Amino acid sequence: MGKETRLFKSEERKNRAEVSAFLNQLADKVNQGQVVLRQGSEEITLNMPSSLILEIQVEDEDKKRKGIQHSLEVEIKWFDDDSSGGPLELG
Repeated sequence: MGKETRLFKSEERKNRAEVSAFLNQLADKVNQGQVVLRQGSEEITLNMPSSLILEIQVEDEDKKRKGIQHSLEVEIKWFDDDSSGGPLELG
């Protein structure tokens, strides 16, 4: 397994409409081929290739005192010069 280096991380509470708006903006930027993420003085620019790997994962985690925490994780991955990937459909 290779070494993983975290380049940027953000976690904040938002309402459903704010999350939806952010995801729509993110989708537009991915489609345009460049995503710029900013938080405070931290910024990272991602140049998105035309072929991407889309990973969707749903998890439940028992947080003991707070109960079950549900998560829907959307991960976009790519390799330099990668052309792999498969179809995912929304139902």
